[in-house]
Amino acid sequence: MFSYLRDRFTSHLRERSRRRARLVSKDGRCNIEFGNVEQSRFVFLIDIWTTILDLRWRYKMTIFISAFLGSWFLFGLLWYVVAYIHKDLPEFNPSINHTPCVENINGLTSAFLFSLETQVTIGYGFRCVTEQCATAIFLLIFQSILGVIINSFMCGAILAKISRSKNRAKTITFSKNAVISKRGGKLCLLIRVANLRKSLLIGSHIYGKLLKTTITPEGETIILDQVNIEFVVDAGNENLFFISPLTIYHIIDKNSPFFHMAAETLLQQDFELVVFLDGTVEATSATCQVRTSYIPEEVLWGYRFAPIVSKTKEGKYRVDFQNFSKTVAVETPHCAFCLYNEKEAKAKEKKGYDNPGFVLSEVSETSDTKM
Repeated sequence: MFSYLRDRFTSHLRERSRRRARLVSKDGRCNIEFGNVEQSRFVFLIDIWTTILDLRWRYKMTIFISAFLGSWFLFGLLWYVVAYIHKDLPEFNPSINHTPCVENINGLTSAFLFSLETQVTIGYGFRCVTEQCATAIFLLIFQSILGVIINSFMCGAILAKISRSKNRAKTITFSKNAVISKRGGKLCLLIRVANLRKSLLIGSHIYGKLLKTTITPEGETIILDQVNIEFVVDAGNENLFFISPLTIYHIIDKNSPFFHMAAETLLQQDFELVVFLDGTVEATSATCQVRTSYIPEEVLWGYRFAPIVSKTKEGKYRVDFQNFSKTVAVETPHCAFCLYNEKEAKAKEKKGYDNPGFVLSEVSETSDTKM
């Protein structure tokens, strides 16, 4: 029992370490951090709009609530100070003929309520500013203007985050694994992608980056070196008609970084394939990008994807997402080099020509040498 738990714990730690190694998670988040940044963090306050939008919801809602509560309490203190200086509070025992700056402010609580009513323009009519002092009128104008600014900024930030195209990207899904098999007589790496909404992505474009560690001829080690990976769709990789799941594929030819890999050595490789899908949301005309990644353990050699689209008796097309990431084993060359060598050998065989009129005659050799 102890050995079983130890093996499970060891495999769990190995799985965690392997997951930490990837730069892009399966849902598209980037696993990277910046250290020793020389620029001050105040540069992020210059672009405060982007900073607010990039915050997580819990931090954004904390700022949203704090901004309103803080402004209400701050102006509540200012209204209390105005009433205190003008001696409008009951503790000063004002005379019957005394006209306060703000009617019915009896303490800090009533000053806070008046600040809230002023900034959100509730206007119950019980507390109001009089024409007795210019300070109260100026403070009323200043709070009204500042309240509109705070309301516009914070509500706009909430609306912008809700309507960001990043949320649209969550309805675009990639297959759990990539597969390598023959397609059209060529060895290809295939990935399946699907749009879970009926609304289209306009002008969609798919491409990939292979991240690996390389050593230059000068001896320099480059971590996360990026190599372009061209993906192709049968209908073209530009302006995709993305209404049903598509299978994108990369042709493993002599220019491909996968050309020298084989089925036996694939798991020994150290790379990460990042796939991107860019498009424009049809409903909002906002651009969005979907990302995912595949490590060697998630690339299956010798498999293809199971069929997913069928046609019903009523003439409708049905997509069965139960088979979306399902794979089927197929006969596949164990390396691209072997496939192309086999093709070259067959091509050389076809270059020979048979001559039906050619007859091989045997010549008897006699020795006529005389001594």
